[in-house]
Amino acid sequence: MRVLVRDPLRLRGREWADRVEIVTGDVLRPETLGAALEGVGVAYYLVHSMAGGEGYLERDLAAARAFGHAAAEAGVRRLVYLGGLGDPGADLSHHLRSRQETGRALREAGVPVTEFRAAVVVGSGSISFEMIRYLTERLPVMVCPQWVYTRVQPIAVDDLLHYLVAALDVPASAGSVVEIGGADVLTYGEMMLGYADARGLRRRLQPVPVLTPTLSSYWVHLVTPIPSQIARPLIEGLRNETVVRDHRARDLFPQIHPVGYATAVRAAVASLETGEVETSWSDALVTSGGDVQPRVLTSLEGKLIERRQALVQATPAETFAVIRTLGGRRGYRSWDWAWELRGGADRLVGGVGLRRGRRHPSDLRVGDALDFWRVEAVEPDRLLRLRAEMKVPGAAWLQFEVLPRDGGGTLLVQTAYFAPRGVPGLAYWYALLPAHSRIFSGMIAALAAEAGRPGAPVGGR
Repeated sequence: MRVLVRDPLRLRGREWADRVEIVTGDVLRPETLGAALEGVGVAYYLVHSMAGGEGYLERDLAAARAFGHAAAEAGVRRLVYLGGLGDPGADLSHHLRSRQETGRALREAGVPVTEFRAAVVVGSGSISFEMIRYLTERLPVMVCPQWVYTRVQPIAVDDLLHYLVAALDVPASAGSVVEIGGADVLTYGEMMLGYADARGLRRRLQPVPVLTPTLSSYWVHLVTPIPSQIARPLIEGLRNETVVRDHRARDLFPQIHPVGYATAVRAAVASLETGEVETSWSDALVTSGGDVQPRVLTSLEGKLIERRQALVQATPAETFAVIRTLGGRRGYRSWDWAWELRGGADRLVGGVGLRRGRRHPSDLRVGDALDFWRVEAVEPDRLLRLRAEMKVPGAAWLQFEVLPRDGGGTLLVQTAYFAPRGVPGLAYWYALLPAHSRIFSGMIAALAAEAGRPGAPVGGR
């Protein structure tokens, strides 16, 4: 398998990166595509440029035409594209129309295209689903315009992937538009309430007669991490029904039986609750000390993220050896009284507190209890991820990564992740943010200093 990316460094840390061939290219730079497509039999086109703001339709069409022509010149036998559902004869929104016109642009060069059309994909990373998720998580009463009654046929991300992969073995799908969806047809309001039910949240919808897409996009921008330039075209598209009208998928892919919305949401929620958090592969490679940001606060896939970085005058093994000794009798190197206070408060409300300590003073294994944390992932001399087991209105992780630097030394990356549960979760995060600023800054500074001292521990499991 060959993967086309603009910046290969963005894949650093992906566990599958060494099992694929990575090539550099850009669909908006046609001269980079020929070598990337050489020898390829089937190419998947999963590209859009909506995040770039105005003019995304023109960019999408230019990119699709360039890719289609490059594929034809390289002898690619078939393209597989994921577009959007919607009746082509209806007054489709700019966004939905662009998804279907992109499919037509891909076909212009003559390479057969299998064009899947789907509505909301239920899973982490789907902007449409994340908008529903963010709004439901954060607002006990949701003021909704009339699009809350628009029908949609969402599909689980796993089912979507099954269709995309199965297309390789179904040549009859070439040259076809294949509409796909889950087992249920719902309104957007029902999707929100279904998500709330899966999360154990009590939510109420309050439809209003007038709420323009522009005002709605600003509201989404205010209460979610989704910027208004992305929210607006999505919201404009919510006026259109996106349901399967052509059931050709049943004949072409009889082995696939899409699940219903409730099952899809439970799977998406389980992914969040099992701590599938992002790591450093999403950051650009740091090439010099001037590129190191000491603190980054952002949000990703429903999680609030606070990240700090420090340069350490030690090897990755030496740095990781110090990180392995966190907690227990040695504490957290900074503001230990605050950690003790937090553990005591947790104990008072029935939590585990800090009394569990740790199994071994320097050895950590997946599944170990470490004070009010649980060791969730250990990659020797590279990564340690802890999942919080104290009582919090959401789910929390603390992660440490050590990355070797050209010319010697180590980049230590310390990241706190929090997936808030509703408004109480958001209030909890922001109330503690000033304290976190001092505590986490002090901790990474102390760890970096300890690792850089002569005689720092090294080795171990």
